[in-house]
Amino acid sequence: MSTRPKIAAIVTEYRKFSHAQHIVDRFLEGYGWEGRHHRPAMDLVSLYVHQTPENDLSRERAARFPSMTIYPTVADALTLGESDLAVDGVLLIGEHGDYPKNAKGQKLYPRYELFREIVAVYRTTGKSAPVFNDKHLSWRWEWAIEMVETARQMGFALMAGSSLPVTWRIPSVDLPWQAGVEEAVCLAYGGVDSYDFHALETLQCMVERRRGGETGVKWLQAYRGEQFWEAHAAGIWSRDLFEAALSRSHTLTPARAGFNNIFPTRDEMAELVKDPIAYVYEHEDGLRCSMILLNGLIQDFNFAARLAGRETPFSTQMYLPMPPARTTLANFFSPLVNHIEQLFLTGRSPYPVERTLLTTGLVEAGVDSLDQGQQRIATPHLAVRYTPDAASTFWRT
Repeated sequence: MSTRPKIAAIVTEYRKFSHAQHIVDRFLEGYGWEGRHHRPAMDLVSLYVHQTPENDLSRERAARFPSMTIYPTVADALTLGESDLAVDGVLLIGEHGDYPKNAKGQKLYPRYELFREIVAVYRTTGKSAPVFNDKHLSWRWEWAIEMVETARQMGFALMAGSSLPVTWRIPSVDLPWQAGVEEAVCLAYGGVDSYDFHALETLQCMVERRRGGETGVKWLQAYRGEQFWEAHAAGIWSRDLFEAALSRSHTLTPARAGFNNIFPTRDEMAELVKDPIAYVYEHEDGLRCSMILLNGLIQDFNFAARLAGRETPFSTQMYLPMPPARTTLANFFSPLVNHIEQLFLTGRSPYPVERTLLTTGLVEAGVDSLDQGQQRIATPHLAVRYTPDAASTFWRT
């Protein structure tokens, strides 16, 4: 581009510790990158905020950064108040805010609705620009697939997802390209329709590198409470992979008195974890994955897999700084923003949006299974096939 790209931000809420604050602030203030303070080679010139709570930061930011203007509508933010598309990239950050939940417990963030408003401008002006969508695409599968197909049909790049696939890893490894993967697990924490998405992305960004690429998912079953412990005892997920992932945790709650990092027994885990949750699902090529939430036992994201021809499990942790740095600094947003910059500069997503499309559908299937008494859910609609680039995209510096 001959001039600095102009970026618009469409956000649900811009307050302290919100995703909008972590991402938009990095475009305005810069961030630490490769041993220096990096400032994006683009200007965030417009902002639309859907909700403004009492602790809203958008007005203060607009006053401090006069190059950024707050607009009353999405269309105005994209056209800078005129009639033609006037930006070269769009941040769509539909995370946080006061929104209702449906009967299944899904928070009804208006990502799809805001995306449609963006697309309406593209259709009216006959122009388009790359879009980054924070976290999963929508709480509803039909809307998520429509978003991906719309971007494909209109010819603009769509990037989506969270920081988990691109944050540091301990150890700093990636799944070997085209490896044979026999089973994979992720042990994590957090809630349904929120951090389950992060854990699913942790799994997917690794197993998509397997031999043959991604083939889609044919069924999913959730386990919760006592049914979780019954599944654990029955070996629904491999004990050696469970223990390998748990051994990667930096936040393992002590099961009993002592100075050592004592490995908990099943009864000790049950005492600490009051509401265990798992999503177990099978890919079309036979690979089985298990996403497990262990609130009360760990506070991080740990991956393990059994690889063909390897005797011991392959494992790593997607590292997020320990609290309070996790919330105050949230440095794991820096590699995500760096990849968003590449999206806006090149017009190409650094990794496939199909990854987030698939994990979006897996979240919905998990919620549905829990809502339907932990029944197995057939997922023929999740026949999402793709092969990522061989290059790794996580933060190694």
